[in-house]
Amino acid sequence: MASGPVQVPLGGVETRADAAVQQPWRSKLRLSSIGDYAEHFLSRAGFDSGPWLAVGFAGGIALWFTFGEPWQWLAVIVAGLLVAIAASAIWRAEDGRARLRIALTAMGLVIAAGTALIWARSEMVGASPIDYPRVERFDAKVLEREEQPSRDRVRLILAMRNPENGMAQKIRVNLPIKNDLEGIREGATIRLRTRLMPPAPPMLPGGYDFSRTAWFSGLAATGSVLGEVEVRTNTKPGAGLDPLQRFLSAHVRSNLDGSPGTIAAAFASGDRGSISETDEEAMRDAGLTHLLSISGLHVSAVIAAAYFLAITLLALWPWLALRVRLPLVAAGVAALAGIGYTLLTGAEVPTIRSCVGAVLVLIALALGREPLSLRMVAVAATFVLILWPESLVGPSFQMSFAAVISIVALHNCTPVKRFLAPREESWASRTGRRVLMLLITGFVIEIALMPIVLFHFHRAGVYGALANVVAIPLTTFISMPLIAIALALDLIGAGAPAWWLVGKSLDLMLGIAHFTADQPGAVKLAPHMGRSVFAIFLIGGFWLALWRGPTRLLGLIPAGIAGILAATAPVPDVLISSDGRHVGIAGEGNRLLMLRDSRSSYASDNLLEMAGMSGETIPLDRWRGARCSRDFCSLTIQRDGRRWSLLMARSTDFVEERALAAACDRADIVIADRFLPRSCRPKWLKADRNLLGQKGGLAIYLADGRIDSVADQQGKHGWWRPWEPRRNSGAR
Repeated sequence: MASGPVQVPLGGVETRADAAVQQPWRSKLRLSSIGDYAEHFLSRAGFDSGPWLAVGFAGGIALWFTFGEPWQWLAVIVAGLLVAIAASAIWRAEDGRARLRIALTAMGLVIAAGTALIWARSEMVGASPIDYPRVERFDAKVLEREEQPSRDRVRLILAMRNPENGMAQKIRVNLPIKNDLEGIREGATIRLRTRLMPPAPPMLPGGYDFSRTAWFSGLAATGSVLGEVEVRTNTKPGAGLDPLQRFLSAHVRSNLDGSPGTIAAAFASGDRGSISETDEEAMRDAGLTHLLSISGLHVSAVIAAAYFLAITLLALWPWLALRVRLPLVAAGVAALAGIGYTLLTGAEVPTIRSCVGAVLVLIALALGREPLSLRMVAVAATFVLILWPESLVGPSFQMSFAAVISIVALHNCTPVKRFLAPREESWASRTGRRVLMLLITGFVIEIALMPIVLFHFHRAGVYGALANVVAIPLTTFISMPLIAIALALDLIGAGAPAWWLVGKSLDLMLGIAHFTADQPGAVKLAPHMGRSVFAIFLIGGFWLALWRGPTRLLGLIPAGIAGILAATAPVPDVLISSDGRHVGIAGEGNRLLMLRDSRSSYASDNLLEMAGMSGETIPLDRWRGARCSRDFCSLTIQRDGRRWSLLMARSTDFVEERALAAACDRADIVIADRFLPRSCRPKWLKADRNLLGQKGGLAIYLADGRIDSVADQQGKHGWWRPWEPRRNSGAR
């Protein structure tokens, strides 16, 4: 049968060949429409590349901390570069999509740069911790000295040589203040006997990770001094800033006694070592802790005062006023004052950020540009992250920049500008608007800081906005100027009246802090919210702050979702410390049950924070539902209709193995701070030294059957080293 040509219907049906030819065109049209929509969105929403590039750079750093494997870090870098290359290749300048092309290209590059930078920083400065706890006598050189009289100790940073390999190491030790000697200062060589420990990882999932901080600080160990210290090589008092800082702090405290003196010393020199724990807790629960940390408020006050004094005094010199621009000279003087104050008070991250931001404001004022902008904040953040990328994951950096971003974003909103615009009105009306705006700003800052504070500290002051309305002006316009005046008058021996006024103003501030912290419901407690919920909070916050117009309101969606997730976050039923010695059980009444009645409050405070609880704990042997012997405690709890049996070791004495195996068979969970034999086989979980050495502290959610561990958040970063068991010991 002869075959003729294929007949193609004319009713709109296409052949496979036609579809294959048209498919690339359809893909291109679809991609083109997506590009047009994205370009239109960026233009309509007021896209400003500067702040978003800083966010992308920070995001690259955050991804390195989030991912735990080197191949994942490399994948982030490669993916960022591929996005940049693809955006430049697909959307060219002549296509009319310049915003989209530049945004994707730059964002891919800065994300890759952020990940590469923190990876390189970790490899360069990271200090491997010592392998095991030890007691040693050695010679060391004093690098830094920090006096902490409120804790009866002096903290020393020492340089020593590892006796095993001869490599130089930096360690931190606490010296009892009774054993302190005059010759123990920077540059001196001392001989001492210390108990050294590897820097501690988080005690529980979501807890403070000192091992990570120590890694980037170059600390190989921490410990305490045992006995007397011998000064081998003495040095003359140095001429650096550390001795000056200590002298200034001691001078302030000698002129002002009690709590006001310790607060004034912190304002003048950045020395917080003398502030009592009671005052620190009150300031924290009242939302006023930022006043103790030298940051934007203090640096801005110093720079503003220096600018005002400089331009006032220079204006009295007609010859100079006629020949130079006085605002430019005054800006230079103020910048030098801010830099000097930053160095004097320890050059912490918030201080450096504030100093950089203030200098940028001065430059903008001198050039006649808008001084308060998100671009200025982005430049300051990028500057800090380039120098110290690890600061991104610390609460200091996050709280500092969150507060500044919220202030700048709020005051750049059109409704706020309209509300604050000059107009014909009475003095009372103008003052009322300013006070109302100050209160609104305080509330916005509290809302912005709340997720950060809860994520890191699991507690936050609720009435901080109200307390700050009085405390911030009091500190900025009264206390700090009075401290400066008192120090100036001390040069001629006439500072006593000014110090008296300083004391009264700081008494008032402390009174506000204690009164606010003592109010019912002043503190919000919450269990650990998790990284994913915190990331959703950040996405919503950045969207609200960085976009313009109605588009920014879309940020309320992720912020609201994160708020619901945080409010409904489950409380862990069982918390186990990394060494297995401390166990907390929540959900049995309104108080936390603890396996041991620890002499130190550190363990109980950590367990209470992770459980989102407050008040006193109850030792398990005093709980009516527990059965405790000298060696073990057993407890049965009920969750979602199921009964869970817990068996917890209390001593390290030998136990008959057959009896232990029988007890393990009856238990769902067995917890011990020692090795348990293989014959101990509980129904669900055996959390002994073997498992805890690998996983670290645990948070157990019985209703979900979920176990969170410290190791889940560490990966293969240099500061986390799981314990390698040599053998499985018997029951002991």
